[in-house]
Amino acid sequence: MHSDFDIAAPQYDDIFTYSNIGKAQRKLVFRHINSIIKQGKNLSILELNCGTGADAIEFAKLNHDVIATDISSGMIEVAKAKPHSKNLQFKVQDITTITKDTFAKKFDFIFSDFGGINCLSQAQLKTFFQTAADLLQPNGKLAIVLMPKNCLWERLYFTLKGDKTKATRRNTTESVVANVDGVGVETWYYNPKDIAALATDFFITTKVKPIGVTIPPSYLEQSFLAKFPMLPIFKGFDSILTASSLAKYADHFLIILEKKG
Repeated sequence: MHSDFDIAAPQYDDIFTYSNIGKAQRKLVFRHINSIIKQGKNLSILELNCGTGADAIEFAKLNHDVIATDISSGMIEVAKAKPHSKNLQFKVQDITTITKDTFAKKFDFIFSDFGGINCLSQAQLKTFFQTAADLLQPNGKLAIVLMPKNCLWERLYFTLKGDKTKATRRNTTESVVANVDGVGVETWYYNPKDIAALATDFFITTKVKPIGVTIPPSYLEQSFLAKFPMLPIFKGFDSILTASSLAKYADHFLIILEKKG
């Protein structure tokens, strides 16, 4: 897995972070987590699967103390090269090896964006939720952005292309090999109810929001759908289509969980 994401690292910002679709979907995520990160107090934040650091840098700009981690040394190398403040640390860290003792502190907020958690199996997710609860302060929050099973855009796009296998590839409990810049990465897809059920021993679900109901997946960045006037129209629709019931049909969804007890 290290080498898979290392290969993607040099192109990742161009392909997703700074792409029209990437920026549009990230704006939606921040709209829904602003109530956490803009409370007017400094938070201790742990970001997992931080990629090239775009989210972590924004958290640090808000004066939060941030540790941002990723399994890929290539991603972390790109992230470290970007201008960032001293209240942000980037570290190479495999999410599957994190324990309650990995960091010498507790966190107010744990965050993982755009499908990093989809690299965990159900068994790994159960362990992750227990570890995340151990790492959080009382009433701490965990926000993760995942790819669901029923993405409408994916079904439509690949059906029109005549590829029924890809049209329904997400709708399975088995792992799927997803393409990351030409490299296959083992991926599991989860709907919000799956995540809520796996986390229920340690967390209460407080918010579920769709990310990209009409904004298309990033592999359509080069199509007319990601250009003017189509993308602004989709962004307008997505600003309205925020019902939790739509989350399982979007390209991604955000789920916010609060630590029990």
